[in-house]
Formats: sequence, structure tokens, C-alpha cells
Amino acid sequence: MTHPVVSREEWLAARRLLLEQEKEATRLLDEVRARRRALPMVAVEKDYRFTGPDGPAGLADLFEGRRQLIVYHFMFAPDWEEGCTSCSLLVDNIGHLAHLHGADTTLALVSRAPAEKIAAFRARMGWQVPWYSSHGDDFNYDFHASNDEQVAPVEYNYYDKAALERRGLHFFTKGEGHAASVFVRDGDGPDARVLHSYSCYGRGPELLVGTFNYLDLTPSGRQRHISEFPHHDRYGAASGGTCH
Repeated sequence: MTHPVVSREEWLAARRLLLEQEKEATRLLDEVRARRRALPMVAVEKDYRFTGPDGPAGLADLFEGRRQLIVYHFMFAPDWEEGCTSCSLLVDNIGHLAHLHGADTTLALVSRAPAEKIAAFRARMGWQVPWYSSHGDDFNYDFHASNDEQVAPVEYNYYDKAALERRGLHFFTKGEGHAASVFVRDGDGPDARVLHSYSCYGRGPELLVGTFNYLDLTPSGRQRHISEFPHHDRYGAASGGTCH
């Protein structure tokens, strides 16, 4: 233990100072959330095709009849035998979907791995969240969660390839990346439009990892980088994880 041990009065003074910083951060976050909600939207024109537990599906089908759709781009490339450990940590933290559904919002996972691999890994992890394969489709490339300059111009976290390389982020110029995208259904029936409202990358989806929020309350903090958390069925058998 490296933390100083002080009197209750000294601790209270330090805690009150931190409280002011926490309130300032909360107010700033409220402003960011308001600006996120107010972002303009872009109509999705392409007919994306997925394979889910019930067979072929289009992007509109992923809404399951609700108005809003949150897609987590789960890192699972076609040649991988299991999904990314960091993404798995995030999915482990998804709560009961009834609360999202009650807010007219659907959450779904999308990966480039074939549907058969997804189904096997989903069963292994014991997850119930809907998970679709975009294998052979441009969806992940168009929303910049996957990068291959043979398929589409490289872009990640709103930086092109040159900007990523200037920042030393070469590992984001090829392959899979952490990402989440939000869509809104405008209208009803077959003529309803799908609109894209928001996407975030890198550490952006980190706000969905409840484990981190708990650990951030403790003196020891997160203790590991997100990539060092193993699949939940491998604790005791591995010291960390990988996203390949």
C-alpha cells in the first residue's frame, strides 16, 4: 500500500476537493451527451446484408421493430477461431436488454466472422444479445470498424491512413478496431429510412464497460489494459487476453 494514511479531517478535505472535480466532469459530460444527441444524421443508402440466428437479414431487420439501433462492431475476423477478448469483456457487461427495449432501442453485435463461428463462440460465452455476421459485406468497412485499403480507403476514429501513421497508430490502419455505431429508423413499413447518427472508436466504446466503472472507484483502479483481460472462462488458465 503506497497511499498515505491520514486523519479523517485530512481525508475529508481531499475528498471534498475531488468532489468538485467530479461535479465539473459530470457537467462537462452532460454537455457532451447533449451535443451527441443533437448531431445531424445521414441516410444509409446501401443495402447491407447480414446473417443472423434466424437467417439472412438487412440493416432494417436488426432494429427488431424498434426506433433506435446500437451496433457494437465486435472484433472477430473471418480467420480467427474466437472473438476478441476486449470485445468479450464489453459484452460480458451488457445488462438485461429489457431496459433498452423499453426505451425503444435495440442492441446488436456485428462481426465479419462467418455465422457458424459466431454461433459457436456465442454459445461458449453464454450470451443472449443478438449477433450478426457481415461476412462478405462492406458494412464494417463502410463504418470504419475494419480496415483494408484493398477494400476501402483507410479511416479510423476519423483519421485517414496518413494521419494515423503520423500519430504512430499504425496498428489501426489494417484489420479490426473497437467501434460502436448508432442508427435511427425514420418512418414505418418498407419505405422507412435508416439514418446513421453516431459512431465512436478506440476508447469511445469504453464507456460501455461497467467493470471499468466499478474498478475506477477503487485505489487499485483497472489494474490491466483492456487487452489484458482474458475471456471469462479462462481466468486461472491465462494471465491476459488478446485481440490478435
